[in-house]
Amino acid sequence: MYPTRQKAEELLIEAGKCNPGPWEAHSRVTADCACKIARAVSGLDAEKAYVVGLLHDIGRKFGVKHLGHVYDGWRYMSELGYDEAARICLSHSFNEGKLENYIGKFDITEEETEELRLALAAMKFDEYDKLIQLCDSLAAAEGVVDMKERMEDIRRRYGQYPQSKWDKNMELKTYFEQKAGKDIYTVVGGISAE
Repeated sequence: MYPTRQKAEELLIEAGKCNPGPWEAHSRVTADCACKIARAVSGLDAEKAYVVGLLHDIGRKFGVKHLGHVYDGWRYMSELGYDEAARICLSHSFNEGKLENYIGKFDITEEETEELRLALAAMKFDEYDKLIQLCDSLAAAEGVVDMKERMEDIRRRYGQYPQSKWDKNMELKTYFEQKAGKDIYTVVGGISAE
């Protein structure tokens, strides 16, 4: 279950007022990319893709956090009964399904970390999990960016970016390009891959 587009927009606007920052614009770019890719790929619902993309970082409502934004978003959406959105809040940062590959600080309690670890271990990624993982790596606050540049930026800011996570992002790009039958940047109306 996930909210309507209107409700999702309201939730994002409210969250942005609680913790203003570029994450809100990044969420909108992610949602737009997800919607466009879903339209280009058979079997995906563009409206659902937009909504879960819009809400993937909603945990940022609760302050400037690293892993805490994953936990807070997952719990917040679960409490509202939006299980599909909660799922994406959890899965978007873990394209390999491994909590230990999180890039950033583990700024939640040991109990919360274990709760995330168990939930992640029980999850089998679906097309929407994969789609938002891809779109999260395509989206910056200012618009669509080259994935490699975005990953390099994260590496510079955090001092590391696991090669396996990098490779998985590139694999997701290829996966959706094959499903869409065209270059992902053509699909999302962004920069050229060349």
